[in-house]
Amino acid sequence: MKNQPLSRTERVDGYAGLGDYAAIGDGRSVALIAPDGAIDWWCAPNMDSPPLFDRILDAKFGGYFQIEPVEDYCMERQYRENSNVLETCYTTNKGKVRFTESLNSNNAGRLPWCELARRVEGLEGEVKIKLVFVPGTAACTRSSWIGDSSKGQIVHIGDLMAMLRTTSDIEITCVDDQAIEGVFTAKAGSRSLVALLVSDGEPLAVPPLEKIDERIDVSDKNWASWAEQLSYEGVHKKHVVRSALALKFLLYSPTGALAAAPTTSLPEGVGGEKNYDYRYAWIRDACLIIRAFAFIGALEECKAAFSWLTHTIVRHEGKLRACYTLDGDVVPNETYLPLEGYKGSKPVRVGNNAQSQQQLSMFGDMLDTALLFVHAGHVLDLTTARLLASLANECADTWRQDDCGIWELPERRHYTHSKMACWVTLDIAVRLAEDGHIEKTWVNRWTRERDRVSAWIEEHCWSEKKQAYTFYAGSDHLDAAMCLAWYYGKKVNPERMKSTYDAIYAELGHHSPMLYRYSDVEKEESTFVACSFWLVEAWARLDDTQKASEYMETILGNLCDQGNVENFNEMFDVRTGEWRGNVPQGLSHLSLICAADALSRFRDGEKQWHV
Repeated sequence: MKNQPLSRTERVDGYAGLGDYAAIGDGRSVALIAPDGAIDWWCAPNMDSPPLFDRILDAKFGGYFQIEPVEDYCMERQYRENSNVLETCYTTNKGKVRFTESLNSNNAGRLPWCELARRVEGLEGEVKIKLVFVPGTAACTRSSWIGDSSKGQIVHIGDLMAMLRTTSDIEITCVDDQAIEGVFTAKAGSRSLVALLVSDGEPLAVPPLEKIDERIDVSDKNWASWAEQLSYEGVHKKHVVRSALALKFLLYSPTGALAAAPTTSLPEGVGGEKNYDYRYAWIRDACLIIRAFAFIGALEECKAAFSWLTHTIVRHEGKLRACYTLDGDVVPNETYLPLEGYKGSKPVRVGNNAQSQQQLSMFGDMLDTALLFVHAGHVLDLTTARLLASLANECADTWRQDDCGIWELPERRHYTHSKMACWVTLDIAVRLAEDGHIEKTWVNRWTRERDRVSAWIEEHCWSEKKQAYTFYAGSDHLDAAMCLAWYYGKKVNPERMKSTYDAIYAELGHHSPMLYRYSDVEKEESTFVACSFWLVEAWARLDDTQKASEYMETILGNLCDQGNVENFNEMFDVRTGEWRGNVPQGLSHLSLICAADALSRFRDGEKQWHV
């Protein structure tokens, strides 16, 4: 590696590439680390807190926390095996150094404070390293100040307290309210520690440095122990485990909620306005993540997330909202922060207006998850059983209405995917009732409405011209979300569904499995990672394992041969090789797991599918 030309990691206008970040997390918050050693995003203490570091959204004025070699370098990084502890090696002309970084936990789970630990080990020669800690402004809402305490200096940002702690070999050269800077030299055999402790509106614990350092390895062992207990033994196991570990970032341990992503406003198209806050729990995303967890044997996560979801819906009087806060409250309407946005992509949003939308597909998400839960051998409680029956009745009442669809569009239409999800809802309700999991009172009604839904779809949502099910009734546009509707196709009209997938591959993928979400959207965004994996799963479920396997290899070749650490964003630009959207994105990772699981079941000859 020393023979390679050395160069510092380049930023463009102060921004790292969206696909270049590695994540670390503790079951409560997630930090993003750029290749140049800068933590550019961290909302502490929780994923939906105001950001402590936000340079990813404002290169000039955002906060960050960086340790980086002073001289030019080459960089290699990877997660420890079966772990979310990150290791990065920097090689300069004078030496080599390794950073090991973790948001620490202990053997009992997450800590009652935030503990970001960065171990620096000298491997060869000498490497001079600079340290820069620029506290954020809670997205331009607070001004930081430094105060003294008996344990050292404290950075105050509103109610947030942060303490930077270092080993004695690190020389702090500058301290003021806006920045802390330092330098040190890593030599062969040396070991230094840089740690950041954070609390919000409560006393700040200050553990000994040696305990913080020990917890890096404790955290690593805890991650590995969890990953090693997963039951998945199918194809692409390495990628499946890495995606499972990415999904664990999104499980908010204080409640069991599953965030869609731990970031906000990372653009789907640079310079565009599709920049959304994903730090909330969507019913759709949560149900699909639960499904992925079920396939890999993560029972505790399935139970925690499904229980949180049902309790939250009951708490809101049984009415479905597209998304909730991680504490189960109503998501606030969008407000806009006075930040530049990633490479000028405005607006920067807090909140999400989708919370008030009607999305009929949520009925199917909930019933699908319940069916998977009981098929895994578990039992529904009476409250959940009554909730599911109530949702099935509401679906039977409302399926004829228009809605905003799975893509949460402003135009309310009769979206085909929504209608198919209603059919799935009623079909599963009948199955659950016949198997004794929910009341049988309304079985005859559900059966009749289910058949009316499929008749309506076959009449209004099929295009003879495209030989495909359409985006919405009366159009010839296509929708990649049809790849989620394989169960409807398998039960109602397999040949039409297969023809639809061929049309989607040709039109939305341009004869590639890397799919755009729907017709004409490629003018303003990139291919949607989840849709690509959904296409793989759909073909496997419809018995074409050869096609599914070929598509899977193509997708993994595009996404995993980029020198990244497989923290998938929402979208991938096949034209430039750049990533777009929020990261790590739950939909992207869960869909990989579901695709691999479907391929594995066919490999083993299993053709009895759960939804």
